[in-house]
Amino acid sequence: MGHIKEPAGIDFVVDPTPLTKEDRKKISEIIAYYKATGRKMPLQKPTQKPRSVNARKKRVLV
Repeated sequence: MGHIKEPAGIDFVVDPTPLTKEDRKKISEIIAYYKATGRKMPLQKPTQKPRSVNARKKRVLV
């Protein structure tokens, strides 16, 4: 792993992202599952929004 050099006049600052209670609970469940089984917890993928009809029409070659 290499060292990242800051460009002159620029400071890199990394702030932690605040977690909601729901996020903390989910992370705790994942860690507990891993400790109990030694395997990664199967996660559900977020659902995608259905594409609009217009988006499909643009793909048609004329």
